[in-house]
Amino acid sequence: MEIQNLINENLIIMNLESNVKEDAFREIIEILAKNNKITSKDVFFETILSREEEGPTGLGRGIAIPHGKSEVVNELTLAFGRSKNGIEYNSLDQKPVNLFFMVADYKGFSPDYLKMVSKLVSKMRVDENRQALLDAKSKTEVLEIIYKLF
Repeated sequence: MEIQNLINENLIIMNLESNVKEDAFREIIEILAKNNKITSKDVFFETILSREEEGPTGLGRGIAIPHGKSEVVNELTLAFGRSKNGIEYNSLDQKPVNLFFMVADYKGFSPDYLKMVSKLVSKMRVDENRQALLDAKSKTEVLEIIYKLF
């Protein structure tokens, strides 16, 4: 899994405008659609919501990794969104989320999908990694941090 093939500057939102989790999902899904990573925003939104019903993807410590597999996904993709103020999420620690990593994968089994989610969980448990992403001044800086983590 080459992380450079899964995320680029066009898949990063430095300042999410949303105050609500579902609206943040829509903002991130919008960039997936604009970059031809998905063929239907509505279908993928429902995929993400369905996954949320199975269990929260808000891990605590200001991190959420909403993810889903769908026939509307063209290729395994990672998108990133940041909220300076934080968004209520019903996270495990009941604190707002600042850093969103949305993972989109095509329907069927993809070992790279599971590897990416697992690696994100592991890397985002480290305070310095989270803080670096919160402090990043540009999309390029966010990419450099993510690339280094993988």
